Amino acid sequence: MDFGPARLRVESGADEEGGSSVGRKPKKQDRVVVALGGNALLRPGEAPTLASQVGNARRAMRALVPLVESGKSLVLTHGNGFQVGNILVRVEEALGKAYAIPLEMCVAESQGEIGYLLEQSLQNVLARNGLSRPVVSLLTLVLVDRKDPAFDEPTKPVGPYYGPKRAKELKRHGFPMVNQKGRGWRRVVASPEPVEIDDVDTIETLLQQGIIVIAAGGGGVPVVRKRNGMLEGVPAVIDKDLASGLLATAVGAPRLIILTGERAVFRDYQAKNAKRVPRLTIDEARRMAEDGQFPPGSMGPKVQAAIEFLERGGTDVLITSIAWLGRALGGRGGTWITRSSKRGA
Repeated sequence: MDFGPARLRVESGADEEGGSSVGRKPKKQDRVVVALGGNALLRPGEAPTLASQVGNARRAMRALVPLVESGKSLVLTHGNGFQVGNILVRVEEALGKAYAIPLEMCVAESQGEIGYLLEQSLQNVLARNGLSRPVVSLLTLVLVDRKDPAFDEPTKPVGPYYGPKRAKELKRHGFPMVNQKGRGWRRVVASPEPVEIDDVDTIETLLQQGIIVIAAGGGGVPVVRKRNGMLEGVPAVIDKDLASGLLATAVGAPRLIILTGERAVFRDYQAKNAKRVPRLTIDEARRMAEDGQFPPGSMGPKVQAAIEFLERGGTDVLITSIAWLGRALGGRGGTWITRSSKRGA
């Protein structure tokens, strides 16, 4: 396993291999936010090991090479469900033996873990392809509203499943739990709507320097702004896709790419007559959502994020899988969602 550091050239102007370098002035119209789903690091049925995550990270980063070669200015976001769940296991198992870590710090830890993995993998992939683009992972704070109703009724399951005895012990330590029929008990937390990306000015500065930025991992570390202007962390998790759409708007990216486990959006998903939907307008996406076509735990947040991003002025959104990204960008797969019937270039 080659897990050593990559040595990238940082030069002015175009680099010798034809790749983009820091010297080329990035343009806002070339910005793309790519949201990586949890399957980017752990595919269905795989053993949850570090080795599998390393291999999957390399595979995911290789899929992004064409975007870098074409001169796109990239911001990568990522999920953290599997990783933050494991961090919570460590916290829960160490109760009484080590100091407890609040949920928002677990999110921050997962940002560091996954950001390191993606940053190093992308650096190595770019170096092997003769491309000179620096990459940085940024611990990102995302503001939420303290009055968000999600705090009054936590509903987002996180972490592993427990039996009744262990669930009772965790309840006694103040962890809200829910019984998921046939599977066991899980901890539930609040999942408030993202309101503002606190670090957007820093991300903007990095993008202007031609740097690929990994940000808002796991939806970002949830914080609220107190009356005195100070920030304070809150125990919650933010939907990664909603945060990615908000970030894309904040940095003026015209395009949002959401990479998930499915190659496209399907009508009547998992039914015998399921059919890929190649293109949707905002109005069509809304109607399908109202008809219950997008389950809340899977495609629902992705389509919602796409609609909200386009309503704020985005040009188009592509929903596809890592394996199908190249074909989808060439118009041969995925689902494009746009404000009107004409797909963006």
